[in-house]
Amino acid sequence: MTTHRHGNLSIVPLWEFVLEGFRGGVETQALLFALFLVLYIVTIVGNLTMIVVITLDARLHSPMYFFLKNLSFLDLCYSSVITPNTLANFFSSSKVISFAGCATQLCFFSLLVTTEGLLLGVMAYDRFMAICSPLSYGMTMCPKRCTRLVLGTYCGGCLNSIAQTSLTFQLPFCSSNRINHFFCDVPPLLQLACADTALNELVMFAICGLIIVGTTLVVLISYGYITVTILRMHSESGRVKVFSTCVSHITAVSLFIGTVFVMYAQPGAVESMEQGKVISIFYTQVIPMLNPLIYSLRNQDVKDALRRLGQRQVAL
Repeated sequence: MTTHRHGNLSIVPLWEFVLEGFRGGVETQALLFALFLVLYIVTIVGNLTMIVVITLDARLHSPMYFFLKNLSFLDLCYSSVITPNTLANFFSSSKVISFAGCATQLCFFSLLVTTEGLLLGVMAYDRFMAICSPLSYGMTMCPKRCTRLVLGTYCGGCLNSIAQTSLTFQLPFCSSNRINHFFCDVPPLLQLACADTALNELVMFAICGLIIVGTTLVVLISYGYITVTILRMHSESGRVKVFSTCVSHITAVSLFIGTVFVMYAQPGAVESMEQGKVISIFYTQVIPMLNPLIYSLRNQDVKDALRRLGQRQVAL
């Protein structure tokens, strides 16, 4: 194996990394394992339930629920990219992940989390069209356009994933292969690099900032118009129903955008990995679990669909 020198550090080809995860003894690891397992089970059950209910109930075959089904799919997928490996590592003595495995995990995580951020913006636009332009809503948000919008979010996710993964894994890494995190992410990987990472940090901040600012602007503008429209409604029940749907979406957007901003889109975000681990738990474990609960518990249509599905199963 060839070894090169970079200052006082050795640069060696790395074939594997070690995910250090969380500090603590066996009891701490067991407690974290139980926490992650419960969160993951609830995430799987909640998101799969949303996907099944929306797919089977014809009354939910509308643009809003089409986007919500895609949101559940993304939550299910990006949680699954990280959690099974994390659970296995809690009681693993080696905690090793191959170089290719680490790159693959980062690639899919970047793809899915970016797509979700963009999809939340699309969902705000959908609510704007439904509430502020109801007469043209059916034509504007036709199935073909909805599909194109979702595909567009995936294209944006792919672009960010390719940029982040290629820039990160073309860096030379120091002789240490220990990643101070529980999954392969850009900030902890940059800490292992033996080269100037200014370009990588700039790209990360720029792309994440663009997604956050873009999504936030779409949400603020959309809900600004929606608020005015709601206040003009004469029907009290209509205002309550529309407001309930909007609150669910604003809650989901706020949780997602807030945690992503703290982790990736502020100077010094790559410096505090211990804080970063806690924040990462929130957006990789808690938010995917909360989203189906937020949308189902506050949405009468979803609750009615769940009841109809349950009655259908009992009848069978």
